[in-house]
Amino acid sequence: MSDGNQMPGRARNNPFRQRRSFAPLPPQEARRQGAISTLAFQLLGGRDPALAFLNGECAELLGRPIAIATLSEAGYAIVEREIRSRAMDAGDRHAD
Repeated sequence: MSDGNQMPGRARNNPFRQRRSFAPLPPQEARRQGAISTLAFQLLGGRDPALAFLNGECAELLGRPIAIATLSEAGYAIVEREIRSRAMDAGDRHAD
């Protein structure tokens, strides 16, 4: 027992902990990603429609909305407008 901090018979690393193959998002990007996800869940009719929109390729936005919104404030604003527009269009269809 050469190291006083180690208990005998204990592994140094947690065998259940997996190493990440990617770096975590910077705080501002994580905040935008969470905010746009919450907005989409609230306005697009729940989990499945929100995930389909956020993770799918959007021709109007020229990419995946989640990636666009996460990268910058300007991208967030563009995706937010698209979500609100789609929510209004869906509301108009249900009003008929």
